[in-house]
Amino acid sequence: MAKKTVSKKTKKVTKTPMNQQLSDFFKNRQTQTILGAFLVLFAVFLCIAFISFFFTWQEDQSILTEFGNKQIKAKNLLGKIGSKLSHTFIYNGFGLAAFILPFLIFLTGISFLLQTRLKSMVARWNWGLFNMLWISVALGFVEKKFALLSGTIGFELNEYLRTFIGRTGLAIVLTFFLISYLVVRFKVTLESIREKLRTPEKAPKDSAIDNTIVTEENIQNKATDSEKEVTKDSKSAFELSVEDLQPTINNHSVIDKEEEKEPTLVVEKELIVENKQETSVKKSDSEVEIAIAKVAEEKSVTQNLSEKLVQDFGEFDPTLELGEYRFPTFNLLKEYNESISVDPSELEANKNQIVETLKNYKIGIAQIKATVGPTITLYEIVPEAGVRISKIKNLEDDIALSLSALGIRIIAPIPGKGTIGIEVPNKKSTIVSMHSVIASKKFQESSMELPLAMGKTISNETFVVDLAKMPHLLMAGATGQGKSVGLNAILTSLLYRKHPAEVKFVLVDPKKVELTLFNKIERHYLAKLPDSEDAIITDTSKVVNTLNSLCIEMDNRYDLLKSAMVRNIKEYNAKFRARKLNPENGHQFLPYIVLVIDEFADLIMTAGKEVETPIARLAQLARAIGIHLIVATQRPSVNVITGIIKANFPARIAFRVTSKIDSRTILDAPGADQLIGRGDMLYSGGNDITRIQCAFVDTPEVEKITDFIGSQRAYPEAHLLPEYVGEEGGTNVDIDIADRDKLFKEAAEVIVTAQQGSASLLQRKLKLGYNRAGRLIDQLEAAGIVGPFEGSKARQVLVPDLIALEQLLENEKK
Repeated sequence: MAKKTVSKKTKKVTKTPMNQQLSDFFKNRQTQTILGAFLVLFAVFLCIAFISFFFTWQEDQSILTEFGNKQIKAKNLLGKIGSKLSHTFIYNGFGLAAFILPFLIFLTGISFLLQTRLKSMVARWNWGLFNMLWISVALGFVEKKFALLSGTIGFELNEYLRTFIGRTGLAIVLTFFLISYLVVRFKVTLESIREKLRTPEKAPKDSAIDNTIVTEENIQNKATDSEKEVTKDSKSAFELSVEDLQPTINNHSVIDKEEEKEPTLVVEKELIVENKQETSVKKSDSEVEIAIAKVAEEKSVTQNLSEKLVQDFGEFDPTLELGEYRFPTFNLLKEYNESISVDPSELEANKNQIVETLKNYKIGIAQIKATVGPTITLYEIVPEAGVRISKIKNLEDDIALSLSALGIRIIAPIPGKGTIGIEVPNKKSTIVSMHSVIASKKFQESSMELPLAMGKTISNETFVVDLAKMPHLLMAGATGQGKSVGLNAILTSLLYRKHPAEVKFVLVDPKKVELTLFNKIERHYLAKLPDSEDAIITDTSKVVNTLNSLCIEMDNRYDLLKSAMVRNIKEYNAKFRARKLNPENGHQFLPYIVLVIDEFADLIMTAGKEVETPIARLAQLARAIGIHLIVATQRPSVNVITGIIKANFPARIAFRVTSKIDSRTILDAPGADQLIGRGDMLYSGGNDITRIQCAFVDTPEVEKITDFIGSQRAYPEAHLLPEYVGEEGGTNVDIDIADRDKLFKEAAEVIVTAQQGSASLLQRKLKLGYNRAGRLIDQLEAAGIVGPFEGSKARQVLVPDLIALEQLLENEKK
């Protein structure tokens, strides 16, 4: 039995060599040094990657899906690995709190290098992870726009906790954990805080004087000692030896000096006390005199009311009503492979064909340069001296024939350059996605009021313009060339940048199918008339009323600007944010209003001047008060785009049209007939014309965006425009009381007071049109207030006074 037990013990001992080897391996000083150095350098690596992530995260998002592609390079300072780690720990992790991780790794590496205790390292990691979680949740509680500073963990925890305990409950929980952390970690208690806040008792005055005297003595003694040392150093060896031989003389001199100092100190002390007694007597005398002669001064206000309101409540925030509104995310937009494939053989062949064609007409070329874009390649040519530009311009069709291209456009010369441009379509075009344009740094960091991300230029740069500076946009192009996609790109740009409180859309869609998807965001972004059911206007009569309502809104806003003594909407809203305008006087925050008309030619054909007149008036005056127009048409003829419309729409976009006449109508220049379609367009913002490939946003993408916005909490109703009643706002059935005109009672009072039944009187008094005034007279006749028509004479008034009129109207109600 004893042998068996011994064998069992020996077996137990032989089971643990692996653990022993691991412990010995990590206890080895060389291993600890290597591991510590690695952790320190890895912490520095993470810190640099995290800092670089905040500047390059938007550009590096597309790289995450193509990590193995060697042709694509990351913008992060530490490459794709740095971008991937930063995206994991910051965006998908703890946000800004992820910086605690490299700090903990750095301290762990230092502890390995210095061989500190393991327990302190474990405690440090526990508290660090707690801090990361708490800071992430706290940043998610404060942050509203997007989950970058808080990270996905903080953002999702916030959303999860708010559904159960609400925003206020979450604030209480965060505060509790902060207090618990301070108490447990730093031993913060009420007693410790009270002891720190206690002030030490003041010492008596005499002791303070003694202390000052002692310090003065010390200073004087130190000064004399230093003087002695200096003189001693400066004296010669002979003089020093003489001083050493005469010690008694030096001692007497020191004692005499000390005896001379002592009485002076006593005298200074007594003098100070006596002076204090004298000053106190004088103060007591002067206090009595001041008490008699003192006059209370009036208090002066150092700041006005608006500054005090801003200090107390902060600036007015128009987005506060929808404070939890979230902007659409990038993943709602589809991504395409947008890497431009440059075919050197195609470029070389096109270059040779251009050179050969021009050589056939005895035109020499000194230099040629190619710029490859998404759909077009621009060949910049420098002709030899003495060549006329018009000669090259006339060879447009010949060059197109030699290149077998769909459409050639010659720019002679290119504005701002001493070259001639020949734009040749690529054999393989690249789709410009809305995702790449919206996620671009140029659009996201733009300081424009109403930024529009239209697409990319020939040099593959994102083209962003400000609608507020345009101030109105006219779009034209043949059927199926990209107008509706362009309108969707414009609306999508504004949805990604502007809060529902800052911009409102008035959408006019005679085709009834193009803009129907935006019905889902009616209570967020759309504006409509008070009595209309649908926010998107399809009926021509409602379009006329809406345009006239916008004219009323324009006049009302100009009245507000006049009373606020500002010149434009930007200054007005800045003044209102600073609480310098009183809402009780009718002032309010003014959102931008964007009127979008999808098919203008149909409105001109059906309504004519009734539509053209208010649009021309809005185009002339509405820029300063934030109403901007975007008008699109597929028939850019002179009877649709009249001179008045063109004069007030300086910014224009032309998609492919069928003739040069249409191109000149829309752009005042040729070239739109040479476009290749599918979003290829020319933008004119004044003198310069820029060729752009419009960003492609498909109907499912728009549907996802509108679903995302429509699923969030909205305003109670759409933004209401001022009510407008046209001249045809009367009735069809005159006898029925319910169908009478809204101004029936006022018209009756005017007629009875004047005792003259004429339509012209109603026109003057009520400021009506002739048709509406005539209908009111017919209704008054049916009610028995005026008599029948008597030719050129005024109608007879059958009611003698206002009291009889009231009785008549009361009887009708019964």
